[in-house]
Amino acid sequence: MSNLDQNYRIIEGAYLRDILDQPRALEATRDETINPDALLPIVQQLKQGILKRVVLTGMGSSFYALYPLHLFLSSRGCVTSVVETSELVHYLPHLLDPANLIIAVSQSGRSAEIVSLLEKNAGRAPIIAVTNTADSPLAAGAKVVLLTNAGEEFSVSCKTYVAALMILCQLGALLGYADPGPIRSELAQAAPAVAAYLNSWRDHVRELATGLDNVHHLFLVGRGISLAAVGTGALITKESVHYNAEGMSSAAFRHGPMELVGEETFVGVFAGVETTRMLNAKLVEDIRRNGGRAELIGAEVRHSSLRIPAVPDSLLPILEILPVEMITLALAAQSGREAGRLSLASKVTTIE
Repeated sequence: MSNLDQNYRIIEGAYLRDILDQPRALEATRDETINPDALLPIVQQLKQGILKRVVLTGMGSSFYALYPLHLFLSSRGCVTSVVETSELVHYLPHLLDPANLIIAVSQSGRSAEIVSLLEKNAGRAPIIAVTNTADSPLAAGAKVVLLTNAGEEFSVSCKTYVAALMILCQLGALLGYADPGPIRSELAQAAPAVAAYLNSWRDHVRELATGLDNVHHLFLVGRGISLAAVGTGALITKESVHYNAEGMSSAAFRHGPMELVGEETFVGVFAGVETTRMLNAKLVEDIRRNGGRAELIGAEVRHSSLRIPAVPDSLLPILEILPVEMITLALAAQSGREAGRLSLASKVTTIE
């Protein structure tokens, strides 16, 4: 038995169990139907211009999960700001204003930055909380609480992240004056699609472990709603396997990082929505032509480990993170370390 085969046993721990639990977490979260009546006063205030801006805030993967909502609400005419909670508290406290709606995402609802936000806000701006913890300070201090029923999570955000994306997708429809019916119908496809991909997780990990051999620089790039997976993917790769990964827009990659292209650099490019799919495909071609290693991540790609089920665009952020999770497992198998076991950080960041 090769060392790599032996290392596959190492990755079969609590982090992997959380990854494989994502379909259940999505179903449980979808069953937690958002009550439109609870949001009705806020929706009316947005329509009437009483609430003039929507401030989207969080830290880590919770922050990146907000980007698709930002794009959707902006496209519906809402004025939105996406700000890390620490930056909001220390540098933009004027946004904590009764004329602004705060949408705060935090899995624990008790991180240092969220607690500081609640103290600084002091009940001025109405808060919609998206959290996995019903008895958290965030839930207690919010006007409306939307729970992700992901269940307890070992360490690295995976099922709480996709569950938050599901809640935010529904919330966007309600705040953006869209019919929530079609969105809920689309979201019903999420858990089966995730399960279909994860059913072959062993094959995915083996394929990626081979494909990433001798890679020392990992980039994840994309555009639009794919930036959620770009940011979260780079974050969880560093966190789960102590492997440096960088996330940025596909356009930004051409502004400097292209110089790093070579045999030891791998660039995962999210194909994304049709609007910029051809641009992303062209980036892959250019990287390869310059001697680099690059692959598209999407529904119509050559490698099964990077091929996600074809789903409506609303579900793309949920599906796009799955191949990155497989990448983290593959890197863990290569290195012989247990993926997801934290040594310096903690599940809840209580010190800013």
